[in-house]
Amino acid sequence: MDPERMKEAYQRLEALDDRLSYKIRPKGGYLQPSADQINHHVNDVANYVLELKDIMRELMLAFASRRQPPRQPGQPGAPQPPGAPQR
Repeated sequence: MDPERMKEAYQRLEALDDRLSYKIRPKGGYLQPSADQINHHVNDVANYVLELKDIMRELMLAFASRRQPPRQPGQPGAPQPPGAPQR
């Protein structure tokens, strides 16, 4: 399992929940929604499902992948030590 990838996917899941969950939860009341309201709600649900699918794929890949070893200084993408010249 790659814990960094898992953490990133979890953060995306939390952000999705904060951003869209309130839009797709049923609201109380017995009023018949208009066609525009239904269309807007269907679009919100579709966006939520598509993003959730991407996050679930990332979670599955995090479970299936090996832990990435820490990058050594000097390798591409590795953090540079303080005071090192910028490339």
